[in-house]
Amino acid sequence: MLVPPPTVRKAARFGTKVLATAAGIGLLYYGRVFFITVIVASMIALLLDPLVQFFMKLRLPRGVAAFTVCSIGLMFLYLAGVGVYTESLAMIDDVPMYSERINELVDLAVGRVDRVEQGVYRTLIPKRFQDPLPPAPEAQSGAARGRKKPATPQTAAAPAIQEVRVHEEPTALVANISNYLGSFYDVVLMASFVPFLVYFLLSWSEHLRTRFLFLFDGEDREAADHAWIGVASMVRAYVVGNFLLGVVLSIASSILFASVKLPYWLVVGPVSGFLNLVPYIGLPLAMLPPLFAALPSGREPALYLFLAASVALLHLFALNLLYPKFVGARVHLNPLVVTVALMFWGMLWGGIGLLLAIPLTAALKAVCDNVAGMRPYGRLLGD
Repeated sequence: MLVPPPTVRKAARFGTKVLATAAGIGLLYYGRVFFITVIVASMIALLLDPLVQFFMKLRLPRGVAAFTVCSIGLMFLYLAGVGVYTESLAMIDDVPMYSERINELVDLAVGRVDRVEQGVYRTLIPKRFQDPLPPAPEAQSGAARGRKKPATPQTAAAPAIQEVRVHEEPTALVANISNYLGSFYDVVLMASFVPFLVYFLLSWSEHLRTRFLFLFDGEDREAADHAWIGVASMVRAYVVGNFLLGVVLSIASSILFASVKLPYWLVVGPVSGFLNLVPYIGLPLAMLPPLFAALPSGREPALYLFLAASVALLHLFALNLLYPKFVGARVHLNPLVVTVALMFWGMLWGGIGLLLAIPLTAALKAVCDNVAGMRPYGRLLGD
C-alpha cells in the first residue's frame, strides 16, 4: 500500500481545515437566527445563574429557583415596557410638531444648498456664458408652480408608460412586504423561545455540565471543565460590566438632559446612555435621541450644540476611563483582534453581530487559554 509523502498529508489536512472553516461560516450565516437566539439565551442564563444559586441557598430546589428568577426578570421587563408605552403615548401627541419641524428644517436646508449652488455657478462661470438660473424653490410663486407646460410627444406618451408601471410596481411591493414580514416573523418566533431556553438552561445547568464533561477523558476532561468555568466567568463579567457602565451613562445623561428641560428626558437618557456602548458607532447613535427630542422645542442652536457636546464628552469619558476598568480588564483582547472580530461578526449577523462580537471572541480566547494545544492562539488573541 502506497503511503503519501508528508507534504501531501499536510496539504490534505490544511485543505480539510479550510473546507471545514468555510462550512462553519456558511452554517453560521444561514442559521444566524437560530444561533443568535441560543447565544443570547445562554448569555442571559449565565448572567442570572448567581441569583439561582442565591435562592438555592434558601433551600429552594433548582427548578423552583430558576422559575422564580425568570419570573422576576419577566416582571422587570413588563414594568420597563409599561414605562416605555406610557411615554410613547405622550410622544404620539407631539408627532405633528415633530413632522412640522422636520419639514421646516428640510426646506431650510434645500434653500441654502440651492443658494450655495447658484453662488458657485456665478463665481466659476463667466457672465457671458451663464444661462439664466431658475429661482430657488421657495422664491417661486404659486402661479408659476401651477402653470402647465405645453404637451410634447414625450408627455403624450407618459400615460402609456405609467400604465405599464401600474402593473409592475404592486408585484414588487407585495414581494418586498412579504419578505419583510417573513423575516420579522422568524425573529419574533425565535425570540419567543428565549424565556423557555433561559429557564431550561438555568434548571438543567448542572446536568448539562456533567454530561458535557463525560465527552472527555483524563486530562481533557479537566481542561474542558476549566474552559467551561472560564467562558462562564468571562461572559458574566463582560455583561455585568457593560450593564453597570450603561447604568452610569444613563444616569449621567438623564441628569444633563433634565437640566436643560429636554422633553422625555426620562426615556431619552437611558436610551442614549446604553447606545453609547455600541462598538464604533455608539457616539452618533447616542446623539440621535436627544437631538430628535429637542426638535419640537425650536430653541436656539446652542441647545443642540450643548446636547452634542455633552454626549460626546460622556462617550469619551466612558471609553477612555470607565470602559477599561469595567470591561477591558475582563476580556484581555488586543485592539486589532477586536476590530477584526467586529468586522467579521458584523458581516455575518449585522447589527446584533456587532454587539455579540466581543463576548464571542473573548469566549473563544477563554477556550484557547484552557486547552493545551490551543494556548498559542489564545496568546495571539490576547493583549
